[in-house]
Amino acid sequence: MLATFNWRPVYDIEQETEQLKIRSLESEKRTKLLEIEDKRLAELESRLDALLLSADSSSQTPP
Repeated sequence: MLATFNWRPVYDIEQETEQLKIRSLESEKRTKLLEIEDKRLAELESRLDALLLSADSSSQTPP
């Protein structure tokens, strides 16, 4: 009778596994995007530090 409904006891496990794979891929994508954003922010911070250092060294100290 169960064969009539094409019932498989592992179907739920297969579906959960597939969902986990999808979530894992999404997490990897988010991680890559965060790494790219971190790199971009580090570059901007470096530029800002260089500008601030340049501004400090070019400004005259009051007597």
